[in-house]
Amino acid sequence: MKSESKLSTDIYLGLGANLGEPRQTFELALALIARFSTVHKVSRLYKSLPFGYSEQPPFVNAVAQISTSIKPAALLTKLQFVEGALGKEVIRENGPRIIDIDLLLYGEQSMTSEDLILPHPGILTRDFVLRPLLDINPSLGHPSWEPKTLKSALDGLQERYVRESPEPWGIKF
Repeated sequence: MKSESKLSTDIYLGLGANLGEPRQTFELALALIARFSTVHKVSRLYKSLPFGYSEQPPFVNAVAQISTSIKPAALLTKLQFVEGALGKEVIRENGPRIIDIDLLLYGEQSMTSEDLILPHPGILTRDFVLRPLLDINPSLGHPSWEPKTLKSALDGLQERYVRESPEPWGIKF
């Protein structure tokens, strides 16, 4: 793993896939991400129903905690390059995919641009994001969430997608 400067920031990435072999694809994605950041933790794997477009296979979801000194927009570009290197094709919005990497949180930063919103606007409304985030950091917060916690957000969800028990995947970072 790459050594970090003193300016590194804790970042959380969402990983999702429902085509190919998601576990192996996530391992490849994290190996590529480790070339420009340090991967600290990875959640368990969650199997979930599709979000948005239901006529597709179930998804596998996870969250990774990384750190890097790369700024958010440049990091998003690098993550999109990783997706492309692994064969991501956008078939339709919320459609089937071999890999999807979402930049969920970048420290305590809040920002809105044409290409990036931080924190990711879907965090507090999707159990397939909340559950793996809670695996990694149950006390995780963000200034824009006050006073809501991840646990209270999960408890308040009306619609649930996660359908199977989480499973470890044996990756050590």
